[in-house]
Amino acid sequence: MKHPTGTLVCLTALTLATGIAPPARAADLTVTMLKATQDGTGATLGTIVVSTSDAGAAFKLNLHGLPPGPHGFIVHSNANCSPTFLNGVRIPAGAAGGPLDPDETYKHAGPAGDGYLGDLPVLTVSADGTATETVVAPRIKDLAILKGHALIIHIGGDTYSDSPSLMGGSGGRLACGLVE
Repeated sequence: MKHPTGTLVCLTALTLATGIAPPARAADLTVTMLKATQDGTGATLGTIVVSTSDAGAAFKLNLHGLPPGPHGFIVHSNANCSPTFLNGVRIPAGAAGGPLDPDETYKHAGPAGDGYLGDLPVLTVSADGTATETVVAPRIKDLAILKGHALIIHIGGDTYSDSPSLMGGSGGRLACGLVE
């Protein structure tokens, strides 16, 4: 009868000898966040590292230069941080489109709800303009769905409601980063 640890030792030795590595967890995604302006993107505001966790996608924030308080945080449909025009007004990061909604729910319901997949937890910026928390999106289990989209930090907090119509009160776009 073989000892179970002997099998593990043999597999480890075989892995080392052949150079074949066991499957790794999905690679983390690093997103550089830029100030969204009417002319395009401006100063770098920091980074967000997205990784998998048992609870869902974890967004580790390392941001600075933001206004203190709560801010809506949403994955948007397009990988584009360019401004667009709406009724003759230039909209910062408008080319990012609306919230990521692969199930076509057309509604806000928060990160744990059955609405936009792109609804992320509200992020909180401290009095010194930094955000260093980690927020988790429980419905996002596979990071690949984030690639080819934009992360947007909105000016105001988010109520996860479709009323008022500007992203549940989160309003305009403050920062944008492309998930590649």
